[in-house]
Amino acid sequence: MDWMLMPLTRYADFSGRSQRMEYWMYTLFCAFMIVLLIGLAIFFGSPAGAPHTLAENYFLVVTGIFIVGTIIPNIAVTVRRLHDQDKSGWFYLLGFIPYVGGIILLVFMCLDGTPGPNRYGPDPKGGGYGHRDVFA
Repeated sequence: MDWMLMPLTRYADFSGRSQRMEYWMYTLFCAFMIVLLIGLAIFFGSPAGAPHTLAENYFLVVTGIFIVGTIIPNIAVTVRRLHDQDKSGWFYLLGFIPYVGGIILLVFMCLDGTPGPNRYGPDPKGGGYGHRDVFA
């Protein structure tokens, strides 16, 4: 659970490095929360064609607030993930290239970081050059 909430504790910290585990667990947490909130909105919703219920509107508003509230941590953890690979945070702007930008960023988020310290800080895995586990 610590991995999922770590980017929220580093809310607007764009410096340093983040390992894959932090990025992917936070992404999983955000996806789970959005699915849960939208699922609750559907569960408490009204039949098709009927006006929206108060509970449905409430859960949709909470979902919107959650999405807006996690924009900055999402960008920050992505920038730190790019720093882990010794890339500039400006590579985040690749995501705005239609069709291929998101795919490029997805590949970058799956790649392992540079072993040992780089210009953005020490290795978040401890700096060892030994065995490297997937998502560790």
